[in-house]
Amino acid sequence: MNKVYIALGSNLSDPQAQLVAALRAMNALPNTRVIAVSSFYQSQPLGPQDQPDYVNAVACLETDLAPLVLLDELQRIEHEQGRVRLRRWGERTLDLDILLYSDQILQSERLTVPHYDMHHREFVVIPLVEIAPDLVLPKGESVSELAKQFAHHQMSIVKEKGEIYLEK
Repeated sequence: MNKVYIALGSNLSDPQAQLVAALRAMNALPNTRVIAVSSFYQSQPLGPQDQPDYVNAVACLETDLAPLVLLDELQRIEHEQGRVRLRRWGERTLDLDILLYSDQILQSERLTVPHYDMHHREFVVIPLVEIAPDLVLPKGESVSELAKQFAHHQMSIVKEKGEIYLEK
């Protein structure tokens, strides 16, 4: 089984419910199970500021799905939950990004792992360090060290990780 970390984000159509539905859908994928989920954090939009705040989280999965098969499944889940791409970094019902896929480094037209900009996003690093404080990235960077740059982040927890329940 491969250990995979997924970033989740939503700012439309009841974002907390969108994330819970996405977690349940990921947990129902073949040969896949969600083994950890961070708290849900409210954060300001990365892109245009004329949109609602986001709810973000990070989940850890164990899966036998190949990286591009998993990507296809995540995009299917986004689509089923009403994802429409109107503008870059714009509002969305659901965004699912593969952050890490085991210790692999992948670069293709469709997928870059580790995620190309995860190091600069507090809404990714803080939830990631919450569920994997000892994680070391494929190029040797410690997630705990990365989190230090966000020691004074402006996010707030809207749902504690212990409040999130999944069913297989």
